[in-house]
Amino acid sequence: MKTVTALPLALLVAAAYAQPTQPGRAPVTEPEIRYQAGGSPLAQEDMHQDFNPKAPPMTKAEFDRARQIYFERCAGCHGVLRKGATGKPLTPDLTLAKGSEILKVFIKYGSPAGMPNWGTAGDLNDAEVDLMARYIQQTPPQRPEWGMGDMKKTWKVIVPPDKRPKKKENAFNTDNIFATTLRDTGEVALIDGDTKKIINIVKTGYAVHISRTSGSMRYVYTIGRDGRINLIDLWMAKPDNVAEIRIGLEARSVETSRAKGYEDKLVIAGAYWPPQYVIMKGDTLEPMKIVSTRGMTVGDQEYHPEPRVASIVGEHLRPHFIVNVKETGKILMVNYADLKNIRSTEIEAAKYLHDGGWDATKRYFLVAANQSNKIAVVDTRSDKLTALIDVDKIPHPGRGANFVHPKFGPVWATGHLGSEKIALIGTDPAKHKANAWKVVQYLDGQGGGNLFIKTHPKSKNLWVDTPLNPDPKIAQSIAVFDIANLDKPAVILPIAEWAGLGEGAKRVVQPEYNKAGDEVWFAVWSAKNHESALVVVDDKSRKLKAVIKGKEIVTPTGHFNVYNTTHDVY
Repeated sequence: MKTVTALPLALLVAAAYAQPTQPGRAPVTEPEIRYQAGGSPLAQEDMHQDFNPKAPPMTKAEFDRARQIYFERCAGCHGVLRKGATGKPLTPDLTLAKGSEILKVFIKYGSPAGMPNWGTAGDLNDAEVDLMARYIQQTPPQRPEWGMGDMKKTWKVIVPPDKRPKKKENAFNTDNIFATTLRDTGEVALIDGDTKKIINIVKTGYAVHISRTSGSMRYVYTIGRDGRINLIDLWMAKPDNVAEIRIGLEARSVETSRAKGYEDKLVIAGAYWPPQYVIMKGDTLEPMKIVSTRGMTVGDQEYHPEPRVASIVGEHLRPHFIVNVKETGKILMVNYADLKNIRSTEIEAAKYLHDGGWDATKRYFLVAANQSNKIAVVDTRSDKLTALIDVDKIPHPGRGANFVHPKFGPVWATGHLGSEKIALIGTDPAKHKANAWKVVQYLDGQGGGNLFIKTHPKSKNLWVDTPLNPDPKIAQSIAVFDIANLDKPAVILPIAEWAGLGEGAKRVVQPEYNKAGDEVWFAVWSAKNHESALVVVDDKSRKLKAVIKGKEIVTPTGHFNVYNTTHDVY
C-alpha cells in the first residue's frame, strides 16, 4: 500500500480550499490577509465557554490559550463568531466533519485561497497547530454584549466644558496640526505642521484606526481598535484629552456632525463588537443613542449576527451620518436631527463594505465593497443607490482622491489591495454624463497592497502607497503620477530611504497633505523595536523637505491634518 506523505496531503487539503471564500469573488490575496489578520482586542476579554462534547477534548487552559491565538491572528478574517468574513466560516458544523488531522494540515500549510501557512512560516509550532485544530471544532465562546450601562462605566469627563478655554490659549496654527497614530503604544502624536515639532503625545486607545475633527476644528476625536474614544481639545495651552469613553470591545470608526448648525454637537462611533453604532454628545462623549446593526444581508437575505460597522462619514449639507455596514452590505443614511425619533434610510449596496469618501461636490458618496470588487455610489439628495461599479481586486480607497482628468473631467480614484491597478471613476453626471459612474481609465501602480491614495485641489500630483506589498522595495516607496499627463508611468520615490533609518520593515503609508496643499506627509512604519519616522515631501518639486523622527515616533501609521480632515479635502 502506498504511503501518503505529509506534503502531498497538505497540497490535497490546500487544493480543496483553493476556492473563493465568498460566492462571486476571487481567492484572497496575501496583501488582504496581511491587512485583515491583525490582532483583535477581544483576545483579552472574558467569554463564556461551552465545550462541545463531539469535539476533541480540551482543558480550560488549552481553550483559553487557543482563544487568545484565534483573536490575535484569525478573527479579522474569520469573524468574532467564526461565521466567516474575508475567510471561510469555522463553525463546528463544518469543522467537525473535517477532523483534526485535515484541519492541522490546513492550518500548518495554508492554502492558495489565501489562508496563511501558520506552521511552516514559523508563527505557530506543531503543538499550537494541534491546539487550534481542536479549538475550531469547539462551540465558539459567547462574547459579552456592551450596552449603555457598560459605556457609562468607562465614560470620563476629564475637563468639563465650562472649565475649558473660552479662546485658544496657544500660538499653534491649529488648522495645520497633524494627528499621527502611534499604533503600538496606544498614543497619538500632535505635530505642528508649520514647525514640524511635536506638540504633545496623547494617550489614546490601542492602535488608533482613525482621527476625525469637529466642525469648528477645535476638537480631535480618536478611536482605537479597543473601542476607546478620546476627545482632544486643541485650544488648551498644551492640547490634551478632555474626555474619553469605550463604546464597545472592538471598533474602527468615529465621525462628527458637520452640517451647518451642528458643528461640535454630536459624535458617532461604530463598533466591530458588539455590532452597533453609538451617538454621543460632541463636547463630552456622553452616550445618547445605541443602534444595533444586526440583520439581513443584501442579495441572499440571510440573517447575520455580526455585521461590523466599517466606516462612517458625516454629510456637510444635511444633518446625516452615513454608516457603512460591512457584512450585510448596507449603507445607512442616519438623520440625527431628532435622536428621540431617529430616522434611517437603508440602502442595499454590496458585501463587504469598507471605506470611502466624497466626490468633489460632496453630493455623492463612494464606498468600496471590497470583497465584491465594486464601488457603490449614493446620491445624498435622493438617498438612493446611483451605481455599483465593477473595479479590480479588493478596492481600498481610504477616502479616495478627487481631481479633474484632462480628458474625462472630474474623477474619483481608488487603489486596490489585490492588484496594481488604480481605477479612475467619472463623477460628473451633469457636464460629463457619458463618463459618469464608470471606470474611465486604469493606471498601473507599483503592485498590490495599496491602502491610501491622495491628491489636493492645488496639486498636480496623485500619490499612491503600497505598504502591504510583500516586496520590501515596493512597500518602502511611493508612486506619484502627473495628473496633467496620466499616460506617463508613475515616478517612484524612495521615501523610506530618505528617512535615513536602520533595520526594520519601513513600510510607507498614508500620504496626507498640509493645509496649504504644498507638502505631502508620509509615515515610515517599522516595528515597535525599530526606528520609524515621518517624511515630508515638497509637492511641487517632489523633493525631500523634512524628516521627523526620534524615540517618541513609534510605529506611526495614519495621520490626519486638521483642516483637510474637517473639510474632507482629498
